[in-house]
Amino acid sequence: MKKDVTLILLLVLAIGFSAAEAACDMEVTLLNQDPYPAIPGEYVKLVFQVDGLDSPNCNDITFNLSSGYPIEFNPGETGLRTFKKVDYIEDYESNLIIPYEVRVNKNALDGANSIEVEFQSKNDAPQSKEFNIEVDDPKAEFEVYVKDYSYSTNELTLEILNIAESDAELLRIEVPKQDSIIVKGPNRVIAGDIDSNEYTTVDIEAIPSDGEFIVNIIYSDAVNTQRSIEKTVTFDSSYFTNRKADEKTTGTGTYILYAIVIALLAWWGYRKFSKKKK
Repeated sequence: MKKDVTLILLLVLAIGFSAAEAACDMEVTLLNQDPYPAIPGEYVKLVFQVDGLDSPNCNDITFNLSSGYPIEFNPGETGLRTFKKVDYIEDYESNLIIPYEVRVNKNALDGANSIEVEFQSKNDAPQSKEFNIEVDDPKAEFEVYVKDYSYSTNELTLEILNIAESDAELLRIEVPKQDSIIVKGPNRVIAGDIDSNEYTTVDIEAIPSDGEFIVNIIYSDAVNTQRSIEKTVTFDSSYFTNRKADEKTTGTGTYILYAIVIALLAWWGYRKFSKKKK
């Protein structure tokens, strides 16, 4: 009886060792990403390496880079690769190098973005593994404020601050039609380039109401892609009325007007006196 139990155990162990030996133990790594980091909307080259193929049981291998966010394949292309036979040479390293060129989704987030690969050897269960590709988002981000407003000229001065790490080029400010602000003249103003953590100002002739109004910021990013951002700006008239600076300006203008009137009267009196003398 003991001999029978021993034979059964040996048989089970032998089957287990045989199954373990028969499995194709593959290990997948992301060997390279170019460029690093990738840029949304642009192409990136990914190179995977499959190791653990030094077994004669590694045959009919399928490898698939899953499509979908954050990567996109060109029309008609997929991430599926098949390898019918892997030659086995004893005491010799055997692996697969699998390259891809895919486009990064234009809305991919800044930083690490997860991708997934699936791989399988014939007669083995499929496996999957996740990797991260690094993405550097070149989109800029802005803050917009009302810096000044003149009720005498209706000149509205907006201050635009680039708070992102990316520069913005060919920046334009557009004030669309809306009830909360009436624009007189052009509603789009060119502001120029704004580097990261820099600011600029633009002047628009307009009549704003207390509350909020919308401005559109149109610019070109670091990869020359045109982008548009909608921003909400708050206007409070109390900050721009009854100011000492306005009173000083008004007073100076009045003095200048008085001086001109006095000069004209003096000139007129001199002319009149000269004529009587003659």
